[in-house]
Amino acid sequence: MSKIDEIRKEMMQAMKAKDKVRKESLSMVLSALKNAAIDKREDLTEAEENAIIAREIKQTKETKDSCPADRTDIMEECDARLAVLKEFAPEEMSEEQIKAEIKAVLEELGIDAPTMKNKGQVMKNLMPRVKGKSDGKLVNQLVSQVLGN
Repeated sequence: MSKIDEIRKEMMQAMKAKDKVRKESLSMVLSALKNAAIDKREDLTEAEENAIIAREIKQTKETKDSCPADRTDIMEECDARLAVLKEFAPEEMSEEQIKAEIKAVLEELGIDAPTMKNKGQVMKNLMPRVKGKSDGKLVNQLVSQVLGN
């Protein structure tokens, strides 16, 4: 079952339960998925669906972070939307898992004493492995930590 069908089914349940916030959140992500499928002119792959959901999560977090402190209504709405979106997002990799991938890439490339000069090469080989499963900023920070040691 594609994410579009899954989300549509959940949205119907939210409408029956009269859960307005959940319905609106699902509607928003459903329209983003449908628009991407229309732009592509064919069905989305699972990786593409996950990337769109991750983008929606990132945008919602940015909205919450840029919101004035006195606008608790917007913050609460963003929290509720994030809770719904995370149900459909792929599981995020932990820092330990990302570090293990970094070490695996270093071994594959034959780099025994990594330095910051190797960062581009490491990132090039690492990102396809972790894309969609982790935050790019976190990956960048962890690569810098490992290479900086």
